[in-house]
Amino acid sequence: MLITSFGTYFGIQLTANDDKKQEQRNREGAIFHPSPTAEELDLAKIQKAYELIKESYVEDVEPKKLIEGAVEGMLASLEDPYSVYMNQEKAEQFKNTLDSSFEGIGAEVTEMDGKIIIVAPFKNSPAEKSGLKPYDEIVSVDGEDVTGLDVYEVTLKIRGEKGTKVQLGIVREGVKEPLTIEVVRDTIPIETVFSKVFENDNKKIGYIEITSFSRDTSKDFKEQLAELEKQEIDGLIIDVRGNPGGLLTSVEEIASEFVSDEKPILQIENRDKGREKIFSKSKEKKSYPVAVLTDRGSASASEILAAALKEAEGYPIIGERTFGKGTVQQQIELEDKSNIKLTMYKWLTPDGNWIHQKGIEPDVPVEQADLYELHPLQVDEPLHVDMNNEQVKYAQLILKNLGLEPGRVDGYFNETTEAAVRLFQEENDLPVTGRIDEKTANAMEEKIREKQENVKNDRQLQMALKYFEYN
Repeated sequence: MLITSFGTYFGIQLTANDDKKQEQRNREGAIFHPSPTAEELDLAKIQKAYELIKESYVEDVEPKKLIEGAVEGMLASLEDPYSVYMNQEKAEQFKNTLDSSFEGIGAEVTEMDGKIIIVAPFKNSPAEKSGLKPYDEIVSVDGEDVTGLDVYEVTLKIRGEKGTKVQLGIVREGVKEPLTIEVVRDTIPIETVFSKVFENDNKKIGYIEITSFSRDTSKDFKEQLAELEKQEIDGLIIDVRGNPGGLLTSVEEIASEFVSDEKPILQIENRDKGREKIFSKSKEKKSYPVAVLTDRGSASASEILAAALKEAEGYPIIGERTFGKGTVQQQIELEDKSNIKLTMYKWLTPDGNWIHQKGIEPDVPVEQADLYELHPLQVDEPLHVDMNNEQVKYAQLILKNLGLEPGRVDGYFNETTEAAVRLFQEENDLPVTGRIDEKTANAMEEKIREKQENVKNDRQLQMALKYFEYN
């Protein structure tokens, strides 16, 4: 082990007498050994601390625990949430997220300013269906405070077998009290590419959604793009909303389908400010126009693709400002199968812009309807007349978005709200009580999901389709 070798090399204590003896040996023609450098002395200090704790601490300490703590401490000192140490268990978990499927809730999480933040839930995942959203902060898992834990420790607590439940304590912007959201774990297939054709204004507009960039994403993308092109599409929408990123090689291959070799897809900058420009393998752009859909959950590789199409070819970005992750990590496997995931490069846009913690501004800003910002209902006890709390407010907002007038949306359950609940229950073959129990709450949320999945309610997608009426 490296530290042991340092201990062997510097396993002596330097004193004034030692210096005199050294001078005497030099005069006698002995081989001169240069004094240790400051860096070597610092490493010797690590060895000394390791031996001191191992031999003299009041309780026995596992040597491996000390070594792992030292490595974790070095990475923590970088204050970079993307540079982390993963022991064998965590390393295997990280590897699984790039495989064809895994068991969990289906959400990408990261660390921002010491907080564990959801970047985006995966499409059709338990996380998405339970109402988790980008920028939700996870503060507890099954009632256990996770403050101070790194992102992989929190992820490990969230993961679990299919069919089991996990309760997440969530702090959400605009919500006074923390939410408790229960998610039923499931097998999360990494099916990352979805496509269809929209008929719009006598034009065929191809649509491809990319939910993450995993091992097979570029292959699946090319296959589905070829099928769309066989239908002679007049334009293409690439949707990376809620896409938290993934493999750099995957996004490079996809970008090469659209970007000519006149400008780079991206630039990679190392610590010495040296840059490598990565160019497309294609010689020319597509014959049809392209637009890109983004939101706050579009991060990392999604931003690389959006920036490449925007700056290299002038294709518009429609939607919301992206997440803002402009660094590249590499995973280095150590001898014991543990890993260090280390930020080694910055990535820059074709024009040399660094979007880290800034994001990419859309060319056509479009905010989604309130329909997509609703919060999940937590009905520990039925909601009824004269109640006044946050859950009543969320229920009123749901009723309003379902076209049922609750009378008010301030959290006070009045007679008008009760009448709206009764009408909803009548229309959906539920017991007509005017109270919101768990069964009624689930039905309300299911109706909202149906509206959210209706493309006519998707303002950003509708704006993208509108764009092709003039291009």
